[in-house]
Amino acid sequence: MIKTARDIIVAPIITERSMEGLAAKQYTFKVATWANKIEIRKAVEEIFGVKVDTVNTVSVRAKEKRLSAGRPAGTVPAYKKAIVKLTEDSKTIEFFDSLM
Repeated sequence: MIKTARDIIVAPIITERSMEGLAAKQYTFKVATWANKIEIRKAVEEIFGVKVDTVNTVSVRAKEKRLSAGRPAGTVPAYKKAIVKLTEDSKTIEFFDSLM
């Protein structure tokens, strides 16, 4: 199986906390659980055409979700999150600029 940049970057994470980092050129993505920091860096640079300074990753654990009215409980699946900081001379990612 060939791993492409689109296989590594799953989706952007749009929350209040992730939007606070946009001023400092920090972007948050949901990434494949098997991807390491080097692969994430290359994927972001390839997809968005920017220069990456640092990559921090967090493995978010699965959580139990209970519903009311006698419905069965389920789980929210675990995933991996990457917080990517761009270099000072790099341009911003247009996708996130349109959200502000």
